[in-house]
Amino acid sequence: MSERRKSGRKGQASSADNRELVSRRVPFLGTLRLELERPKKKRRRKAAPKSKPQPREYEERGFGAKVAYWSTVAGLWGLVAVGGTVLYYALTLPSTDNLWDIDASPSVTIAATDGTPVVTRGGRHGTAVRLADLPPYLIDAVVATEDKRFYSHLGIDPIGLARAMVANLKAGAVVQGGSTITQQLAKNIFLTPERTLDRKLQEALLALWLEAKFTKDEILTLYLNRVYLGGGAYGIEAASQRYFGRSARDVTLPEAAMLAGLLKAPSRYAPTNDLARSQDRAATVLAVMVRDGRIEHKDGQWAYDNPAVLRGAARSQSANYFADWVVDRVSGYAGRPNSSLVVRATLDTDLQRAAERAIDAALARNETALGVTQAALVAMTPDGAIRAMVGGRSYGESQFNRAVYAERQPGSAFKPVVFMTALERGLTPDTLRVDAPILVDGWSPRNYSETHTGVMTLTNALAKSINTVAVQISEEVGRENVIRTARRLGIRSDMAPHASLALGTFEVTLLELTSAYAAFANGGASVIPHGIESIETISGNRLYQRRGAGLGPIMSQQTLGMMNHMLGETVRTGTGRRAALRGRPSGGKTGTSQDFRDAWFVGYTADLVVGVWVGNDDGTPMREVTGGGVPAGIWRDFMESTQRGVQVSALPGTYVPAGAATGSITAWSYEDETTNEAEDEPGFFGRLFGLSGSASGNEFEDRRPNMRPGRNSWR
Repeated sequence: MSERRKSGRKGQASSADNRELVSRRVPFLGTLRLELERPKKKRRRKAAPKSKPQPREYEERGFGAKVAYWSTVAGLWGLVAVGGTVLYYALTLPSTDNLWDIDASPSVTIAATDGTPVVTRGGRHGTAVRLADLPPYLIDAVVATEDKRFYSHLGIDPIGLARAMVANLKAGAVVQGGSTITQQLAKNIFLTPERTLDRKLQEALLALWLEAKFTKDEILTLYLNRVYLGGGAYGIEAASQRYFGRSARDVTLPEAAMLAGLLKAPSRYAPTNDLARSQDRAATVLAVMVRDGRIEHKDGQWAYDNPAVLRGAARSQSANYFADWVVDRVSGYAGRPNSSLVVRATLDTDLQRAAERAIDAALARNETALGVTQAALVAMTPDGAIRAMVGGRSYGESQFNRAVYAERQPGSAFKPVVFMTALERGLTPDTLRVDAPILVDGWSPRNYSETHTGVMTLTNALAKSINTVAVQISEEVGRENVIRTARRLGIRSDMAPHASLALGTFEVTLLELTSAYAAFANGGASVIPHGIESIETISGNRLYQRRGAGLGPIMSQQTLGMMNHMLGETVRTGTGRRAALRGRPSGGKTGTSQDFRDAWFVGYTADLVVGVWVGNDDGTPMREVTGGGVPAGIWRDFMESTQRGVQVSALPGTYVPAGAATGSITAWSYEDETTNEAEDEPGFFGRLFGLSGSASGNEFEDRRPNMRPGRNSWR
């Protein structure tokens, strides 16, 4: 039998074995026999032999190898990226050819409007000094203050950077820097002062290059002979000559501490700006030197008890106040080029001398009788160009510029801002208001006379400087709106919306208050006070030329005409009568702070805007000196001596007074002290400052002690 047949029969047999005969009885059909095939059973496949598990060491070794591999790849790419970055910034570094040209330290010459040189700063005293010729305590003061690990790091100090980062994070602001002396040298000589990532990377590369090329003593020598130390002085020798009238080789320990203290912020700590602040900074330097063991405690105590004072400027004229202010702004316009500079300034030498004479004469007359020891004056054109600036009675005795930096309360000299706000909201000079007792937030302003006139126009209220009406107007238009008007006029000082805002109970500088009045003289435009017209190198390359006239119009011609009418009436018949000029239209306003601590007069013609302040540096009250007294007299003397040959011009804007006063009379609530049950409870203003009583900004100030928020002196 063939194999095929055998396999076929086997298949049939297996099929028969799987069949089963089944009998089923079906209703109506009878019994049925069925042959059914059983289901075949699935065969189980043999499981593949399990692979032998790999040891854990093998798996860990494979993961570690992968990490090492990719780390190596990432590291190589990182090195390529860093190398490329270093190469790029190395190619863009500035030239270092003139590194040792120390004797060519730049000078800054201030020239007046007619081209006459007024002051030269730097350069002429900027000869190089060797490190070995300087007193050891001067070097120690610089290193202890600026970079105590200078002799141990390689140009960049990671410890100093980490310390600065921690200090800045804790303070929430930049309060400490991490730059080394080498980095500062790189920045001062080669780079711009901008704070960008590119500049910081270039600074770091230059610092490393300097450390590789020069010794530590050579780097410190370069630094001390190049660094800016305020007052237009570049280099330690120029600064020593500028402030102390002697070579840096001969400075005393207190003077060395003061010079080292300037490095943190030259303009801020310059003794010509604020001698007391500079002395405080020097005391900090002395404390660091004692703590680090660089000087003995007894020497530090002696230096603290005998602080450095200014000596080199004893014979300087008042124009140096202006020169200091201008020189500190030169770098912002022209950077710090290696070439000497000529600054064409806005100063008029004739007006400057006239201002100095007016100040000297007034203080000589009134110092003993009225207790007036200081005065300041700013004169500018209506577009903001400073023609004269006197920052105090004697630059030799005190270089602090009271015209620019002294912050004092303006009193009623701020009231024009309040009335301008009211005119812009529909009131007019003929609008009526009532001079009567009022109560605002539990506070009641008083007039100097302790009396009330009753119904009056806004023109009379401003001319007579009535406090109650000024406060009413401020409350009607809104204190925040008054502050907005002040900002438009150029006043940037901090002003809180207190009830006494209308009476000038905040602090302002004479420069910004005078520039605010310029808008009334120039046709209604806000100005930026400025003293620089152009800057050129000594070879004639122009680096800066002033363009533009200011910030543009900020009031309508209608408002301008009404304001000039009201401020003109203040000079003709009001508190500024002493400042009136014969035959020349003018306007202005007086102001006196509480207890006669400050007295102001700010006035203007169509050609000149002049502000005057008198007072005492320590805030001591004068003997009833008001803005309508000494300041108004100084203003008139200065104007009469400088405006004789100037063509007479009318003030801009026009206003025709109404035939009769108009407007509603607003009633204010007031409760008499004898019937007010809540009088013992302080109002909002009293609760805010923890004081009670009244605040008055009238130039005829209430003689009784009164509330005065803010400082009592410029310190």
